[in-house]
Amino acid sequence: MKTITAITGLALAILLLSFTAPAVAQPYPAKPIRFLVGFSPGGTNDIIARTVAQKLTENMGQPVVVENRAGANTAIATELVARAAPDGYTILLNAPGHATNAALMKLSFDPIKDFAFISLMVESQNLLVVHPSFPPRNVLELIAFSKRRPGEINFASSGTGTTVHLSGELFQYMAGVKWVHVPYKGGGPAAVELLAGQTSLMFGNLPTVIQYVRGGRLRALAVTGAKRSPAVPNIPTVAESGIPGYEVTNWYGVSAPAKTPRAIVERLHGEIVRALNSPDLRERLTSQGADPVGNTPEQYTTFIQNEIVKWAKVIQAAGIKGE
Repeated sequence: MKTITAITGLALAILLLSFTAPAVAQPYPAKPIRFLVGFSPGGTNDIIARTVAQKLTENMGQPVVVENRAGANTAIATELVARAAPDGYTILLNAPGHATNAALMKLSFDPIKDFAFISLMVESQNLLVVHPSFPPRNVLELIAFSKRRPGEINFASSGTGTTVHLSGELFQYMAGVKWVHVPYKGGGPAAVELLAGQTSLMFGNLPTVIQYVRGGRLRALAVTGAKRSPAVPNIPTVAESGIPGYEVTNWYGVSAPAKTPRAIVERLHGEIVRALNSPDLRERLTSQGADPVGNTPEQYTTFIQNEIVKWAKVIQAAGIKGE
């Protein structure tokens, strides 16, 4: 009887201890991770996010779920992440809009102080593409055609302040032509309208439009970087096609809310770099015209700071206003 009493007492003691002792923290990640993207599905931001999220899911043992929150050149998604709990379960795909929005609109968050920057993942170029029915077949023909029809040519973009938009504005400024800007809520919708002939041209992100060029549904005139892209080596740069000094590039990275524990930032950074270094993912990205990077949180923070300063000067000089 004494033995039974002792066992019962021990069981009660263990039960009480389970209610009073602090819970042991579960290893990160212990549940799915939300990966917010500030554009509609189908564009380069979405393609990059889903490509990387798939590899992160495989490697981390928890789903990394892409969630599209389009609008305001990524500012809607960015604000959601800025206000999210800093626990590593809500992360953001950064794009150039993170750097341009401060010069275009009044923000309810600080683009630097409200984020823990994890890594610059990918850089890419834009591709100047036109509808097959559009007459110009190279940059010089496009300039001459545009000068004969000032204000009559529509160019699509993924939204005001995106590099898709700014590529067109810079081209107009340097070539001395005038087009009509038609913004959409993402590169996917913009490409669909161009394919339908609703607009004439677009400086589309390479991963968004390359499939249509390869399929013959759009015609490529030039890439926007300083050198040709290995994904389309036969397509010249805008600079070598008649506008010396022209250059615009894209980038995509990952951040989390400010005050996210350093250990979680380092875990995410390590997993992102691991994913980018995997041969299958690298091949998939490069075939779409995206070049993997994978720098450190400190390097990425400095990069963002420099981008904000650079694009503020461009936007002010061009007199571009938010919509």
